Amino acid sequence: MHKILKIVLAVLGVAGIIFLARIVAAGDEAVKASAAAGDTSLIEPMAWIAYLVLAVIVALVLIFVVVNLFSSGETLKKTLMSVGAFVLVAVIAYVLAEGVETPMQDGKMLSESGSRWVGTGLYAFYILAIVSVVVMLGTGIKKMIK
Repeated sequence: MHKILKIVLAVLGVAGIIFLARIVAAGDEAVKASAAAGDTSLIEPMAWIAYLVLAVIVALVLIFVVVNLFSSGETLKKTLMSVGAFVLVAVIAYVLAEGVETPMQDGKMLSESGSRWVGTGLYAFYILAIVSVVVMLGTGIKKMIK
């Protein structure tokens, strides 16, 4: 797995260097002019390399998360409890939030539902910030007592 990953990353790296060299060799003005004309053939390959690298990273992260998640029952239990606690905070924040149609700066209207979701995000942030401060103070006091 490690050797295959190294080969894939080397190929992507070399391809990225080649496409970057094409862009640099063409120059800023040529790239701007071709983009203005709708021709993105210089930039597009570099974007696809970035998408491929992102896909490889996301796939590896998901694989390792799932493997480590199911490696022991205790890890899965702690993860589910944490996700449940976060969902509980989100539900509490949603209940506390109010939705009011609000005019925005660009002349559009923010719907009642959209306003409620913004309030939910703010309340969730406040709840999590208060919990984190309380936990930090609690552990600090506990260390000082010891």
